[in-house]
Amino acid sequence: MTLRKPIIAANWKMNKGPAEASEFVAHFKLEAADLEKVEIVIAAPFIALSSITGKNFAVAAQNCSDKESGAYTGEISVSMLKEVGVEYVLTGHSERRSLYGETDLEVNAKNCQILDHGLKPIFCIGETLAEREAGNLKSVLKTQVTEGLKGICNEGVLNCVVAYEPVWAIGTGVTASPEQAQEAHAMVRGLIAELYTPEIADQIRIQYGGSMKPANADELLGLPDIDGGLVGGAALDPESFLSLVRSAVNSVS
Repeated sequence: MTLRKPIIAANWKMNKGPAEASEFVAHFKLEAADLEKVEIVIAAPFIALSSITGKNFAVAAQNCSDKESGAYTGEISVSMLKEVGVEYVLTGHSERRSLYGETDLEVNAKNCQILDHGLKPIFCIGETLAEREAGNLKSVLKTQVTEGLKGICNEGVLNCVVAYEPVWAIGTGVTASPEQAQEAHAMVRGLIAELYTPEIADQIRIQYGGSMKPANADELLGLPDIDGGLVGGAALDPESFLSLVRSAVNSVS
């Protein structure tokens, strides 16, 4: 098995403007040894991106346009994000899908735009509780993975991070059991192996995105197919987020 470098990403959602973002990173002290073992990403609101670039972690945008430029009021292109030092962009987050009606087709267009500009998608997938209870976990994930990665070549997919987020465990305080999380992650890796090759699937990093917090991070990050976390609430406090980073460091120590 390929040794995959864990990736811990904070998704601040609609929290922290420029002043609060600057204050957060000022308290976020990292050891050089930690940075060698774990990749750390902060996904901030658009207006705070410039306040946190140039630090010792990667910066992500929470969204982007699937268009390059033009008359799209309120949208922000990937090239604009690249100009302010963004390295990653979230795509397909369950809130974008459910609240704003984003389709697999739109998510795929964003993934392609991001890769075309030399940035990296953190490509989110996951099922609702109703879909899981109906026995549709695999079919939902297969559709999202297949459609979201359509037209992306081998080299391109190796620059993608996948975030599996059970929708029923986001912001609810409910976490998938370790067995449920590992089953879904292994399933996603298997789907990528079918679309590409087992060797490529073995290199892809798959994060868990369902209410990871300091209390459960060690157990989740110790599972064979979980390569990090896309963290919401627990990433708003620097000490809490640092605890998650330490758990990731310990998982590879």
